[in-house]
Amino acid sequence: MDTSILTAVLVGLALAVSVAGVIIPILPGSILGLVALLAWAIFGGAGWGGWLVFAIGGVLFACGMAASAVLAGRRLRERQIPNRSVVAGAVLAVVGMFVIPVVGLFVGFALGLLLSEWARTRHFRGAASSSWAALKATGLGILVEFGFACAAATVWVIGMWVHFATR
Repeated sequence: MDTSILTAVLVGLALAVSVAGVIIPILPGSILGLVALLAWAIFGGAGWGGWLVFAIGGVLFACGMAASAVLAGRRLRERQIPNRSVVAGAVLAVVGMFVIPVVGLFVGFALGLLLSEWARTRHFRGAASSSWAALKATGLGILVEFGFACAAATVWVIGMWVHFATR
């Protein structure tokens, strides 16, 4: 089997896991996508085209990660939601992943946020409101990063088509 075909298959699988990992936090996300594009540039046999795909895709992955962090962080600061609430949500998300199959990660994150905010504010309505705002901010960040990850994967698909069509 030709190494460029094998590399294309492996990079394609890694990019699929990467794009899914942006939404499903158990899987590696954008960082895996960056590594996959670097592998394509080094081992894909596409020459300067592989490096161009890596550069464009890398910028897209980086923009997605940065935009996700900035958007979510700004909204959390606007609502004055401390980082410890998000950390509590992340800890209970990991616990929930093992306790409730499939949806435990999401249930645990929401429950952790709610409990932490309830302990902080001492009012259930306020805790529910700020937890809902944190969930929306996190969801918006994930959605934006997902869009950028899909765009980066699309750049690779186009680069792969061009590479194999001009061989």
